[in-house]
Amino acid sequence: MNYYNRPYRRTHNKAHKTPKPIAGVIEKVVQSLGISKSYHGWLVVSNWPDIVGEQIARAAKAVRFDDGTLYVAVPDAAWRQNLVMETESILHKIRSYPYGRAVRQLRFVQGEKGL
Repeated sequence: MNYYNRPYRRTHNKAHKTPKPIAGVIEKVVQSLGISKSYHGWLVVSNWPDIVGEQIARAAKAVRFDDGTLYVAVPDAAWRQNLVMETESILHKIRSYPYGRAVRQLRFVQGEKGL
C-alpha cells in the first residue's frame, strides 16, 4: 500500500480543534502583562453609555482612566454639580460590572480641559 492508497487516520486530538472564547484569552494576556486594572478601567470608558444610561451619556462622556480615577467630561457647571451629587449611585452602577472594581473615584471636568 502506498501513501495515496492508505486509509485516512486522524493523528491529532479533537480537543485541540475546539475554539476557545477570545474573552478568556484576552483576560489571561492582560493579567500576564500586569495591566488588568488599566484594561478594566478602559472597559468602563468604552461602555460608559451602557453603564450610566442614555440621558447621562448624552451630556457626560467618560474620556480617560488613570490610576483608579475615571475622568468624565461634562458640558457645564450645572451638569458637573448634578453628577457630583450622584457620584455614589454612578459608582454603584459601575461596580455592578465585573470590570468596574478598577474605578475607585470619579472626577468630573468641565469640557475636556484639564485632561
